[in-house]
Amino acid sequence: MSTDVGSEGLPRISERFSQKALHGFLRQMHLIRQFEEGAEQAYMRGQVHGTMHLSIGQEASATGVCAVLQRADYITSTHRGHGHCIAKGAEPKYMFAEFFGKDSGYCRGRGGSMHIADMATGNLGANGIVGGGLPIAVGAALALQQERRPNVVACFFGDGANNEGAFHESLNMAAIWKLPVVFVCENNQYGMSTSTQRSTAVQRIAQRAQAYDMPGVTVDGNDFFAVAEAAAQAVERARSGQGPALLECLTYRHRGHSKSDRNRYRSKEEIESWIARDPIGRFQDALLARGSIDQAQIAALVSSVEQEIAAGIEFAKNSPAPELSSLTSFVYTQAPGGPRHDRHDR
Repeated sequence: MSTDVGSEGLPRISERFSQKALHGFLRQMHLIRQFEEGAEQAYMRGQVHGTMHLSIGQEASATGVCAVLQRADYITSTHRGHGHCIAKGAEPKYMFAEFFGKDSGYCRGRGGSMHIADMATGNLGANGIVGGGLPIAVGAALALQQERRPNVVACFFGDGANNEGAFHESLNMAAIWKLPVVFVCENNQYGMSTSTQRSTAVQRIAQRAQAYDMPGVTVDGNDFFAVAEAAAQAVERARSGQGPALLECLTYRHRGHSKSDRNRYRSKEEIESWIARDPIGRFQDALLARGSIDQAQIAALVSSVEQEIAAGIEFAKNSPAPELSSLTSFVYTQAPGGPRHDRHDR
């Protein structure tokens, strides 16, 4: 069954989190936003080559889902995956180093913006292939099931992936075997420049869960509490052996598809209407209204993020480039416990 859910009709998931945890989630959302703004500026200065896909405006979906995951749980990500990476525990300085192509990056500068992985925090990797993370998530969930481990996989993907064959194959297999995976569709309304209204037959992507006999829920993806509550229910279902679920988060990217996108397919009015529903501002307002934070605490939190981002960029600038002699090294992952794993394991 597919349903639409808003935070006003849900149990108070905020009661599950301490005030310290809520402050941490707000800081994480600011960290994701400022990381991407910093990465964008570095790109404009020519310090980052290639392209990048920013998730500015989508911070609540990444943070809300990862808020209910355990460290030993896993995620698969997308080409727009910086937020997922940070929300699962990655450190921005190593991410900046990866963007800058430096040896101290998470993948020693070989992955760049679209292919960051951090095994120490359970991030199985971003993916430049639309829908590419779906079968990887199913494979990881199958491994967890066979090893009888009490962990789950959260599989992030965009609305464009729901029309790929891998989406249907993955949901079908996960349902048949009752695998511990939660499929999280970040529906930002456009697959590149094509609106979901023109590309997808169903009104809500969550409706497609019906074909595979699993729960399908659509939530306001710019509402941290709505995302976290729906994700908590889906994660608990998966963790208890009841199988997968499909969570659709309705959200919006403030920037274009990539840095090469001229953004001519969206009206200024549409973009501004979504910016007015910015997830960070809404979360801050909710915490202020609940008396969970004050303006001085927000200012201190934002300042600490600014300092971390500035330090991360300097770390990346000053890190060494890979040696030419190591060109063919590190193509395959090292076994857990190797030097790279230890360096980034917090």
